[in-house]
Amino acid sequence: MLRSVLRQLLDAEHLDRMVLGVPVEDWLLLAAALLATGLLLAVTRAAIRWQLRRDTRSRTNAWFAQAVDNVLERTRGYFLFALTLYLASRLVGWNEQGLTWTATLLTLASLLQAGRWITGLIEIWLDRYRAQKLDADASAVTSMQAIGILAQIAVWSVIALMFLANIGINVTALVAGLGIGGVAIGLAVQNILGDLFASLSIVLDKPFVIGDTLAVGSEMGTVQHIGLKSTRIQSLSGEQIVFSNGDLLASRIRNYQRMTERRVVLTFGVTYDTPPDEIAAVPGRVREVIEGLRSDDDTQGAAPLGGDPPKADAPVPPPVRFDRAHFRGFGASSLDFEVVYYVLVPDYARYMDAQQAINLGLLRAFGAHGVEFAFPTRTLHVASDARPARDGSARDNSARNGSDAETPDRHDARPADGDEAPAPPDPA
Repeated sequence: MLRSVLRQLLDAEHLDRMVLGVPVEDWLLLAAALLATGLLLAVTRAAIRWQLRRDTRSRTNAWFAQAVDNVLERTRGYFLFALTLYLASRLVGWNEQGLTWTATLLTLASLLQAGRWITGLIEIWLDRYRAQKLDADASAVTSMQAIGILAQIAVWSVIALMFLANIGINVTALVAGLGIGGVAIGLAVQNILGDLFASLSIVLDKPFVIGDTLAVGSEMGTVQHIGLKSTRIQSLSGEQIVFSNGDLLASRIRNYQRMTERRVVLTFGVTYDTPPDEIAAVPGRVREVIEGLRSDDDTQGAAPLGGDPPKADAPVPPPVRFDRAHFRGFGASSLDFEVVYYVLVPDYARYMDAQQAINLGLLRAFGAHGVEFAFPTRTLHVASDARPARDGSARDNSARNGSDAETPDRHDARPADGDEAPAPPDPA
């Protein structure tokens, strides 16, 4: 139909003239097809974007609408031109060489456009992650942005290899060379790459986040920053401790922020002269003290057994749950008891409030019943050295021992055997 219209409007001699080996008629048909296809694609794109923006404003599938709108916005003119040219060449029935040329052009343009679309979707995901996590975990956002950059580099590397392969360049040797170079680089920076992937593991798996209190080996503190290479922790004594991410994940981490309740084991001892009946009553009194603590919901509170009601300005202990109390065994200087209870809040200061209240309650309860706490003592039994004499007289033996003890204090004037007597003084 279009050919007949052209034949009526223009002279057949001009239409049959060859330009670059293609008749002028075919060039005109291609131009008309390009115009029609381009207008159709432009109108379709504008209509889709208008509908998507309506969905975004009405919050109907807002995230999906935003993603598709971003993809359409990133659609470049060279891709639309290549697509239009390919469709038009098919419509006008170009020769085989022309069709091959337009198909190659469309393939190359599609590769470039696909790279822009994929990187655009990565940026949309990073923006959404940033909006959700920026206030709660800024370091995780920083790490994910760096990981997003690495992902974009990987995407464009693959696109570049495919582009070179489509224009006739043999990329096998290039890929082999890159593989050998990659191994060398990987060996050189394996520690850095290990910390980088450890950072990715921390961000995705979330064994801890900023603000958590951790114990790593003998160190303990609060997480301040999670980076690509290292994690920084503010210790309890104030200094900053820096861990590499790889070493941190290889260690055994205790996250106290995830604690829901705290198990406490309390041990004490009473003196050996405590009557057995009082010993048997100790576990029950301990239970009454623990279960009689005030909780956050009990503002009036119950005084621990044997004590006065707590003062109004005293710290309110957290809710606790009694587990068990037993007479555990016989110690070196005490009768030992073991008590287990749970503090139902993770805060350490609240736990110490509960421990203080229980200790005071035990002091009052045991003092009211005359039960004394034991402390390390040692009793020495001194035995006399008196031994019976051979004739059965211990007293003579003692006397003899006493006279022997006094012998070194006496001076004997007699010379010892073999010694000469001293010469008398000269009268002159």
